[in-house]
Amino acid sequence: MQDFHNEADTRAKLIDPALHQRGWSEDKIKREETPGAVDVVDGKPRKRSQGRIDYTLRVRVNSDTQPVALALIEAKSEQFSPGHGLQQGKEYAAATKRLNVQFVFSTNGHQVVEYDRITGETTEPYLLSEFPTPDDLRQRYENAQGFSLDDDEAKPLLVPYPGGEATRRYYQDAAIRATFEKLAQCEKSGEAKRALLSLATGAGKTFIAVHLLKRIADAGQLRKALFVCDRDELRTQALGAFQNVFGADAAAVSSGNPQKNARILIATYQTLDVDTDTAEANFLTANYPENYFSHIIIDECHRSAWGKWSMVLTRNPEATQIGLTATPRQLKTRENTSETRADEQISADNIRHFGEPVYEYDISQGNEDGYLAACEIQRGLVDIDYTELTADEIYALGPKNAVTGQPLSRDELPESFSKTEYEYRILLPDRVREMTRDLFDHLVATGGPEQKTIIFCVRDTHADEVANAMNNLYARWCADNNRDRVDPYAFKCTAASGGSDYVADLRGASRHHFIATTVDLLSTGVDVPSVKNIVFFKYVRSPIAFYQMVGRGTRLDPVTNKLMFRIYDYTNATRLFGEDFQSRIKSKSTGDGDRGDTPAQPTVIVEGLEVQVTDAGKYILSEVDGKSIPITVEEYKQRLSARIVEEMPNLDDFRICWIHPQNRRAFMARLPDQGRSAQVVQSLDDMTDYDLYDILAELGYGLAPKTRINRADAFFYKHDQWLNTLPAPTADTLKALTMQFARTGTDGLENPRVFATPEVTQAGGINALAQIGQPADLLIKIKERIFAL
Repeated sequence: MQDFHNEADTRAKLIDPALHQRGWSEDKIKREETPGAVDVVDGKPRKRSQGRIDYTLRVRVNSDTQPVALALIEAKSEQFSPGHGLQQGKEYAAATKRLNVQFVFSTNGHQVVEYDRITGETTEPYLLSEFPTPDDLRQRYENAQGFSLDDDEAKPLLVPYPGGEATRRYYQDAAIRATFEKLAQCEKSGEAKRALLSLATGAGKTFIAVHLLKRIADAGQLRKALFVCDRDELRTQALGAFQNVFGADAAAVSSGNPQKNARILIATYQTLDVDTDTAEANFLTANYPENYFSHIIIDECHRSAWGKWSMVLTRNPEATQIGLTATPRQLKTRENTSETRADEQISADNIRHFGEPVYEYDISQGNEDGYLAACEIQRGLVDIDYTELTADEIYALGPKNAVTGQPLSRDELPESFSKTEYEYRILLPDRVREMTRDLFDHLVATGGPEQKTIIFCVRDTHADEVANAMNNLYARWCADNNRDRVDPYAFKCTAASGGSDYVADLRGASRHHFIATTVDLLSTGVDVPSVKNIVFFKYVRSPIAFYQMVGRGTRLDPVTNKLMFRIYDYTNATRLFGEDFQSRIKSKSTGDGDRGDTPAQPTVIVEGLEVQVTDAGKYILSEVDGKSIPITVEEYKQRLSARIVEEMPNLDDFRICWIHPQNRRAFMARLPDQGRSAQVVQSLDDMTDYDLYDILAELGYGLAPKTRINRADAFFYKHDQWLNTLPAPTADTLKALTMQFARTGTDGLENPRVFATPEVTQAGGINALAQIGQPADLLIKIKERIFAL
């Protein structure tokens, strides 16, 4: 049987030498490594030890300039065809977009397949010795872009990062390059210089803004820049980031100081007096004449209505204008409501002004890369929400006016109440108690009730009731468990109650202020990395608002070791995952956005309803056709099963791949969600006693799964004769290693520190293994026998 190089050997022994021969020296090859995704196993986050490694090919104009990435190169095991394991155009296109490169090359060390994003075409295999040189690839890139890297328009692309590339992430570099490419094209064609970037909350949009302007400034192309954001807190955060790079040349605009001496101005819509349609824009027009700014960056432009604030852009038509958004792009909703219709109009306005996003990075990709917290969705079904409450039903229970406490007659009641009117036109204390009880039980079951949580409520009075109910549940729990109460535990945090004063406590206090009940105050512009739960007690019809609310939970928090967050969805809000949209900045409100906090009719309150909340299942946030959407466990398994068989057509191929670490990791990276899918299924099916080999083999080939302990026992009795032929210390060490597999699985067995564990060292350790061969080769033999049928 012919010995083939695995993927790592193929790269080292075949691909790299061939690339060097074609002029691709080491300074033109960049390893882009992610920190490793977070998997949710048994409801607990676990960070993978290794992330994905992408190899990009970059060209330099000269030794002092920033290299420009043009291509991704994928290595395949020598035994496979060069394009093996990739769904051709679909996979290649996704890779080029993620890294913002034009080309993908896939090679087995002998032949290479090439994909060009511009043409959408994939070549037939050709010899690796004919691989394009850096000059060849640069020429093709420049022809496609419509400019030369020697042109003045391309100068920002060639400016190095201040302080080097160590702090930037691959997608931030991709976004910055995509922006510079678009602006250079606009400059060449004479079009307005505009670009739109879409990155999930927590992905570092401010970093991108800072380095866009810094590299433009260092290229000698920046006169005055304006960075516009929505809240004072965001202005303060942005000011710190800009001053770290620009020093005193960056300044925050205040109502009394337009900061005309600074080169980079950071302002809020409110300061510029353009935050509402009725605003006068006096500050803007009085201090900054037309075309005062050469560059404008609009932060959170997904909330930007084309009302008064657009004067910032229209008064500076010659400026380079860049929009940053935390939401996917154009709105294509499946619902017809006033909210979605309004969002569609804003979407059309944004696309018309900025154009299609030049780069997108969503929550699912951020989770996969390990830069954003993993997300688990728990849905709850409230039974009375799926039938209307009739006037007769309500009247039979003795309804009252919620404000005066006076009884209401039958004639004073509308004919019915629907679920979107609950806690707005009709207050239902029984419903509040049952929903908060269900939520509290979930918190207790997933680490205890003292978790930073944001509950989105219908209106201010609803936020009061929910906070009171959570405090009552917590007090009883503390009494039952002999625990000291913290105070406050749950608190209302709304605009009407001065909730901004409590944000610092929600963010920083570790022993109080755990549960924040809000309406829309905490939905945008508030950075609280420690939040572990996002809860929907309100019906959300706007995909705009939904993504902003979810964004409060996406950030990682090293201080509290937060790697994941949960969404508790009692109103089917998570149906909005996968909707494409942009949004606008809202006028100041006191309650639920456009309808205010006080209903036009008297609010009804009624008690005595029977309310039941049932478990509506766990869902997995996964990427499907380029969108992050929740899918059922069954659908998730079907997608995983199909991909397993596509990658490895039979069980023998799968087994051979599994026992070689490099091949196994590459195989796992090509599964849905880049390998996270296997551990998700392991958790959902309660199969933590099984190795991932058995999880995948059952899904793909129908193999009856065996626990790790069963496989270890089978190893001992099936291979007893072989073990008896070995020196006693060697045999004992092999048995100890097999028991390590029984405890921790394939990953544990392949951990380099496995040879230093007490059980292995006491049995004889690495020296005992060296008596009969290389330890790494013996680990392969152990796995061959463990996974034998």
